[in-house]
Amino acid sequence: METKQNIKERRLADAWAELQTQSNEGNALQADAYRLAFADPEFLLRRETRGIRFQLEMLKPDLAQRDAGIENTVVVFGSARFRESGEAQEMLVRAERSGEAADITRAKAMVRNAHYYDAAREFARTVARHSANCPKEDQLYICTGGGPGIMEAASRGAHDEGALNVGLNIALPHEQAANPYVSPELSFKFHYFALRKMHFMMRAKALLAFPGGFGTLDELFEVITLVQCKKAKPVPILLFGSDYWKRLINLDVLVEEGAISPEDLELFEYVDNPKVAWDAIVKFYDLKV
Repeated sequence: METKQNIKERRLADAWAELQTQSNEGNALQADAYRLAFADPEFLLRRETRGIRFQLEMLKPDLAQRDAGIENTVVVFGSARFRESGEAQEMLVRAERSGEAADITRAKAMVRNAHYYDAAREFARTVARHSANCPKEDQLYICTGGGPGIMEAASRGAHDEGALNVGLNIALPHEQAANPYVSPELSFKFHYFALRKMHFMMRAKALLAFPGGFGTLDELFEVITLVQCKKAKPVPILLFGSDYWKRLINLDVLVEEGAISPEDLELFEYVDNPKVAWDAIVKFYDLKV
């Protein structure tokens, strides 16, 4: 009897089977002019095909999120180094046993900043609990950089409530790995920072920036710049931890020196607890809670 084909069945080219055979047999992959172009890693990694790689990094996360019905995200930025309270305390105990002054100083900073981890986790829980009672098209999903620290805390908060959450990780020399709380089907890895940051903004309905380092500052100021220049729609931009941010950057200087307009300072606001952060988003969109 003839086997009927399913008209909706997706069929993969034999090219992938060929590559799998190479791997299974332990053969080194050699350049091959006869190999199909889309199944030729050497070709795809050439400098001249960089534009194609841009397109792929644009499409893969976009299509996966679309398939999952994710259209609205709340992006949480923050330090990859901060830890939850219990882990920070253990680090301090170990450091004090070692007697190394530098280790003790770092561990004390971890203890001092552990409340940010707890706050990010609680904020994400609040978003997930709200969305659980919303129609699919109105649900908000937590989106982070997918790594440790504050990113892990926010992913964990959504995971606590059984909600999907998005992780946009980046390949780094020290091999940052995705945290275990990112939804596996929404855990993406990027090579290009530019494409990763674009994905942060594509579905963002709000951004919450916790204290962090260079990466957090880079992401935060790119978002502010896009909104300021009207390259992105206005969204709530919330800086969590007013003491940290005001000590780090005196943004009033920009106004005093004429580098920005006074109204540009209204593009963001400071918040100091998860409820105030959530209330700012609720007010901005007039959400029913």
